Amino acid sequence: MVNAPNPMLVRAEWAMKALKRWRWVALAVAWALALICAVVIFVVPQRFEASSRVYVDTQTVLKPMMKELTYQPDIEQQVRMLARTLISRPNIERLVDSPQVEAKFRSGDERERTIARLMEQVKIQAAERGNLFTISYRDRSPETALKIVQGTVSMFVDSGESGKKQGSLEAVHFIDEQIKTNEAKLIEAENRLKDFKVRNFGVSGVSNQDYFARMSTLSDEVSKLRNDLAAAEHGRDAYRKELSSEDPQLPHESLPGAAMPAATLEIDNRIEAQRRQLDELLRRYTDAHPDVVQARRLVGQLEEQKRQELAGRGPKREGTAATSPVYQRIRVSLAESEAQVASLRSQLAAQSARLAQIRAMASKLPQVEAEFAQLNRDYEVLRKNYDQLVARRESATLGVKLDESKQLADFRVVEPPRVASAPVFPGRIHLALFAVILSIVGGVAAALGLDLVRPTFSDAQALEQATGRPVLGGISLSKSDASRRRDRVAIRRFAGACALLVCFQVAWLVWIVAAPTAT
Repeated sequence: MVNAPNPMLVRAEWAMKALKRWRWVALAVAWALALICAVVIFVVPQRFEASSRVYVDTQTVLKPMMKELTYQPDIEQQVRMLARTLISRPNIERLVDSPQVEAKFRSGDERERTIARLMEQVKIQAAERGNLFTISYRDRSPETALKIVQGTVSMFVDSGESGKKQGSLEAVHFIDEQIKTNEAKLIEAENRLKDFKVRNFGVSGVSNQDYFARMSTLSDEVSKLRNDLAAAEHGRDAYRKELSSEDPQLPHESLPGAAMPAATLEIDNRIEAQRRQLDELLRRYTDAHPDVVQARRLVGQLEEQKRQELAGRGPKREGTAATSPVYQRIRVSLAESEAQVASLRSQLAAQSARLAQIRAMASKLPQVEAEFAQLNRDYEVLRKNYDQLVARRESATLGVKLDESKQLADFRVVEPPRVASAPVFPGRIHLALFAVILSIVGGVAAALGLDLVRPTFSDAQALEQATGRPVLGGISLSKSDASRRRDRVAIRRFAGACALLVCFQVAWLVWIVAAPTAT
């Protein structure tokens, strides 16, 4: 039994024979690819990346301390929005025209192309967490890349501070304009309210209640005063009845040795009671109140009567003065009751007059009070808005001073702008290694491809399998000594050409490694 040949060994044997047959073609293709790649790599410029990292600190000590005193915007959101909108055409134009970059253009078209390229290639990337931003740019010249990154970092920091101050100043200016407008409206409302009060003096503004509530309140007060007056009159009548049934004189044997000042004692008691009533009225009313005037008049009469008793010019009485203490106390209580009745009558008369006055103005007072309530409501709304705007202005002014302190958002350059020593991938060293591999693979692929297009057969069995026809016979190859010498010379030439290609590739790689920053 004959073992089947291994497919991998068959393919390897075929590849070796193809490379041997088409070795010069493979070598030529390798040389061509090596030279073409060398020219391309030499012409294509390298790019160098400059980068910098900026940290924006928004968590300061002033922020929690000023929380309730002034409005504080979301600084983190503003900084991220600033980073996204920093690469705009006006900012890039200022960047290329700044002395820091020192850009020189031969024409306006070149300047426009440079601005467009910078808008696409200058990158500002924010970290996923924290306010850490990376600014990067790639250019053929490392010096130019470094200048662009330095200018962008300066523009980022300056834009953050100036934008913050400009926003606060605009807020203050806007609030000032609104305060002036509301102040004019408030003055106009105050004048309308003043004119209305002058026109309706004595009618409006006398109570915080409306017409019907005031009339209901006065009606209740009048009813209560009437009830109190009726009760006081019943009490006074009871005192009179009791006084009429009481004997004013004590028995002779119970009289004290000095009974002469009994009448004076009675008058003193009445004066004292009336003065207490007067003090009570003064705590509730003014000196011009009718009850107060009546009480003062009674006090004066009693004092005058006392003086007459003491002078012996008092009115003539039947019999002698009352000597019974019970009788005297009843007379004092009767005097107090009469004073209370007089006071209640006076109050009832005053409240009844006010109620009659309000009822007399029934056709006018509700309309006046409605107009007054509307004017007062409009004035209160305007005054409230004005006070709020003034408070907001103070907060905005404090916010401007807070922005001027430069402590709400602190821009820190944690990694200064720098250029990497090696060019960005793929650099020339990477391209050179790729060119070496490409030239070798290209030569081998060319030899194998040609052998597939123009195949050869090394024995009769392979030819029979490929054509499907029987092979009748074969002729063996016999080489002479001259033919063998030519083969050896050809092999040496091929080996020399391969060695030259290897030397060229090695020299090219060494040059690339030795001069990585060559442009």
